[in-house]
Amino acid sequence: MDLVWFLIIGLIAGWLAGQFVKGGGFGLVGDLVVGVVGALIGGFLFRILGLSAYGFIGNLVVATVGAVVLLVIIRMIKRAK
Repeated sequence: MDLVWFLIIGLIAGWLAGQFVKGGGFGLVGDLVVGVVGALIGGFLFRILGLSAYGFIGNLVVATVGAVVLLVIIRMIKRAK
């Protein structure tokens, strides 16, 4: 059941990140991938900064922050080419 929640949070976080960073989302699968990878990045960043989050909303915030960071990095790489 934890995997299902992780995927749900990843999907929502990917969609939210697409709304925050101009350019919109990437469709259902793309948002899921961005959200899941973003959750990993967000967890890493929060650990480095000594922050922690609990519960559904906390996990969603961490995943969304990570997904936004991921999208910003992707867009910077695309502009550099």
